[in-house]
Amino acid sequence: MRGLLRSLWDEPPPPRVPGRTGWDWALVGVCAAAALAEGALRPDLPWREATAALVAGLAPVLLWRRTRPLAAAAAAFGGGALLSLASLGRSGEMYSSVYLLLLPFALVRWGSGRQIAVGAAVVALAGSVGPAFDAPDTGIADALGGGAVVVAAGALGAALRYRSRARERELEGARLRERERIARDLHDTVAHHVSAMAIRAQAGQAVAPVRPEAAVEALAVIESEAARTLAEMRTLVRALRRDDPAQTAPAPGIADLERLATRSGPGPEVGVEVAGAFDDVPPAVAAAVHRLAREAVTNARRHARNATRVEVRVDADADAVRLRVSDDGEHGPRYRAAEPPGYGITGMKERAELLGGACEAAPVPGRGWAVTAVLPLSGGAA
Repeated sequence: MRGLLRSLWDEPPPPRVPGRTGWDWALVGVCAAAALAEGALRPDLPWREATAALVAGLAPVLLWRRTRPLAAAAAAFGGGALLSLASLGRSGEMYSSVYLLLLPFALVRWGSGRQIAVGAAVVALAGSVGPAFDAPDTGIADALGGGAVVVAAGALGAALRYRSRARERELEGARLRERERIARDLHDTVAHHVSAMAIRAQAGQAVAPVRPEAAVEALAVIESEAARTLAEMRTLVRALRRDDPAQTAPAPGIADLERLATRSGPGPEVGVEVAGAFDDVPPAVAAAVHRLAREAVTNARRHARNATRVEVRVDADADAVRLRVSDDGEHGPRYRAAEPPGYGITGMKERAELLGGACEAAPVPGRGWAVTAVLPLSGGAA
């Protein structure tokens, strides 16, 4: 039990806390205006001027609810407690003060473990001031009811915090799995080069007594293969992988993209167009292009509703290989630009970035979805 409490106390705040936006200022304006309007329309409200001024004046603390959640909650609930003390519990309750529930929500959602513990104590102490001046039965009922509402707001913040953390873990797992696949592809390519060097060395040794120049030719081939292997190894060490048996065949490359083309059967038609010279494309880049194209085509055939065609186009120049996979279908809500990327898209971006390139997935104006990637030829040796 002590270990659990200690872990909760040491809980760090969530990463990448959102900054202040224009909507926050609009929220402050609406809350302050609502408090002033309620104060003007409720002449029977006890301590009307002071209560309305306090509720309206505390609205700006919402601007710091994410970056300074403990300070914001302490200021708001502490201010309410001071007013209750000053009025000896006779200050009125305003409906517009409901916005204060955003503060315990933000405290649990964005605060650290220490901030949550201290903030919970501050909120509980401040919330008990007003009911303390009431009759015992009424005070206990009000305290329990108000505490339940505050706890519900904090529970909602905890649920969203847990959901965000779970998604981060899933995305990290997707990135690690993609790195493992990258490393496996590179491992297979390196094993292929090493096997070629071993074969050429054996052949050179076998024919050297009768053809000495064959040994020189074998050394030249071995030198070329060794240079390519070293380039692949530099990329290999950047990726994570688990133990996996080596394969002697190289990973699929750009030349294998034609296998993605389909002209019949269920699902949209898939067309592949390859333009440019690919003789100097490193195997790691070629394998990445094939993997990205295959993943994009799979996503299009699986998620694009009413799609009739998927276009795959690959171009290469002296500096980079460019891939575009587009469809003409209708995509569901999970593929809207405002939604977080799925795990497949995350893995595609991870693979492109590891090779020094970039990959983007976004809806096409009008209709359809497109995946574009640019991979530099130097990515195989990055």
